[in-house]
Amino acid sequence: MAERSFAREVEGLKLGEGEVFRGEGILAITKALLQSGVAYVGGYQGSPISHLMDVLADAKDVMADFGVHFETSASEAAAAAMLSASVMYPVRGAVTWKSTAGTNVASDALSNLSSGGVTGGALIVIGEDYGEGSSIMQERSHAFAMKSQLWLLNPRPNLPSIVQAVEVGFELSEASSTPVMLQVGIRSCHVHGQFVAKDNQRPAFTLKEALENPRRDVDRIVLPPASFLHEKDKLERRWPAAVAFIKSRKLNEHFGPPEGEVGLVLQGGMYNGVMRALQHLGLADVYGNSAIPLYVLNVAYPLIDDEIAEFCAGKNAVLMIEEGAPEYIEQSLNTILRRRDIQTKVIGKGVLPMGGEYTTPVLLKGIKAFLDERQRALLRNQPPLPDPTPVLADPKVKALADVVPPRPPGFCTGCPERPIFAAMKLIEKELGPHHVAADIGCHLFSILPPFNIGGTTMGYGLGPASASAFNVTADKRVISVMGDGGFWHNGLASSVGNAVFNKQDGVILIVDNYYSAATGGQDIPSSRARNPRRNTNNSIVKAVKGVGASWVRQIDRTYDVSQMRDILREALTTKEKGPKIIVASSECMLNKQRRERPHFNKAVGEGKRMVRERFGVDEEVCTGDHACIRLSGCPSLSVKHTDDPLKDDPVATVDNSCVGCGNCGEVAEAAVLCPSFYRADIIHNPSRWDCFVYQVRSTVIRWLQHRRQASRIAFEA
Repeated sequence: MAERSFAREVEGLKLGEGEVFRGEGILAITKALLQSGVAYVGGYQGSPISHLMDVLADAKDVMADFGVHFETSASEAAAAAMLSASVMYPVRGAVTWKSTAGTNVASDALSNLSSGGVTGGALIVIGEDYGEGSSIMQERSHAFAMKSQLWLLNPRPNLPSIVQAVEVGFELSEASSTPVMLQVGIRSCHVHGQFVAKDNQRPAFTLKEALENPRRDVDRIVLPPASFLHEKDKLERRWPAAVAFIKSRKLNEHFGPPEGEVGLVLQGGMYNGVMRALQHLGLADVYGNSAIPLYVLNVAYPLIDDEIAEFCAGKNAVLMIEEGAPEYIEQSLNTILRRRDIQTKVIGKGVLPMGGEYTTPVLLKGIKAFLDERQRALLRNQPPLPDPTPVLADPKVKALADVVPPRPPGFCTGCPERPIFAAMKLIEKELGPHHVAADIGCHLFSILPPFNIGGTTMGYGLGPASASAFNVTADKRVISVMGDGGFWHNGLASSVGNAVFNKQDGVILIVDNYYSAATGGQDIPSSRARNPRRNTNNSIVKAVKGVGASWVRQIDRTYDVSQMRDILREALTTKEKGPKIIVASSECMLNKQRRERPHFNKAVGEGKRMVRERFGVDEEVCTGDHACIRLSGCPSLSVKHTDDPLKDDPVATVDNSCVGCGNCGEVAEAAVLCPSFYRADIIHNPSRWDCFVYQVRSTVIRWLQHRRQASRIAFEA
């Protein structure tokens, strides 16, 4: 297994009533689930909740002690479908995934779940990965909550608020017979803090009891005529029940003075950033005391009309701080106030950006603009505003920005996927460019320099499916790429099965690096590790043959660029019809290093003889054309200046981050480049024989160098 271990941290999950829990937000969510008497937990990894899946995996024994079932789901759809256990039975269940991509995948199950409703509490922990650092499309979970009538919690980013949101989320779900979404962003997941723990609870009604006492209520199943009554039940019973619960429990919070000419309405997740901005403006202190009235929406949906009207009444204007687009809450505020003939001005996206992440500098600028327009008196004693990005204002940094090119994300040092795309570039030189349908995963970095491969990406495991339209007679075949994680997530049926069924004539390249590498190195069905808790070592080749694929090739060492190139050429030129499937397998180098390096360092510390391979470039042989770099892009392969007066260009060099994968040398050989690469073995704790061989080699090399130097023609200065 390559997942990060939280074995030490999960010991805190055993804390009882009155003890103080300290740790990350992710761990706090897990503890809150146990305190809430959850019966089952599932999910699919993805930033920022990959962390949560790893914690849950390491906490499996703790959860088992309380009768909690946990499993890693095959996809977000599989996780959402788990919640069906709470439809007929009063069992509490929780699932988690990355939103919005994961919510899109789970939408079929979620729509059915929300239509029929639930008996037991059903909680969906969604990790919102938003802003410039996000790896997915910029969409909002809020839209899905509104569409399917799922209640959306967005707690303040501190541990007590997050824990309370988990606990009341189950209660809200049961009070309104509706699934509840709990939205946590990166800052909430990784914020550190403490809270007073409670005792962990065994499920009040267990899965074993449910199995032994089956129940069936046809009115809860989404079939006509029940499906038409579900909508009526949502509007006439569930929604009012949810509103009554939220009001009675005071889930939304007020801070600052009870009255004022202006006020701020904000999502709970925005609270820390807003308070920091107010501190810069001299309108709040470090203890959270605000000089402006704040209405914090820990429940982002549904909105509580009475609370909003009460907060806004008597104010000249309120600023709606709502991250993301469209401005759903801002529109709702206007509707609520105008229906009640409250003429308070609602300002939002006018002074704040329409899209993008609301960082503290963004909020500072927006709140200041709002107060400048609506209550400038509050800014009279404003201290000088600090430069939020002082480093960027430095003239030297600005000068660097003009000459240093942008550095987009790329493959790790030694990544086994890099030689795959080097081989594709060699084939492109030989056979011309092909349309390449890309997929979600590390291999998506191939669309960027130096490879510049890939034209589209449609979803996890949907690379080959997105190439379906190109199943026409032509001189070239379409190439589609898919990772092993995507293959097991969705690709086997939606991509490979679809291609076989429709007799597609394209090439499908499945990148098998043994893990769900892009999400943190979680094991998947084809992982080569022996996992005592899961069934691994299931062959991708057997799986694709099982759905009818006949032309299948596997390469078990992707670093062999020549072989990779030859297999690609065969797939693109063969006369055989039907999908051509290549399974390119090599272990993810990052996870391999994570797994092997501690053992290596331990062995060296114990005095054992250990050998580490390194590669280098002979600068006397290197011509400085840098073709090796253009076909590799490895971070460890760089350039350096040479003192050779006959060479105008800097020569290639390999820095200390090299992990000895050998890709640079393989690329140079396959592309018939210069023979300047060499391999060196670094021996730790050498034996006497190693020392003797080293002395002999050094003597011979010195003799040869001296002879060559003596034979050179020297010119007098």
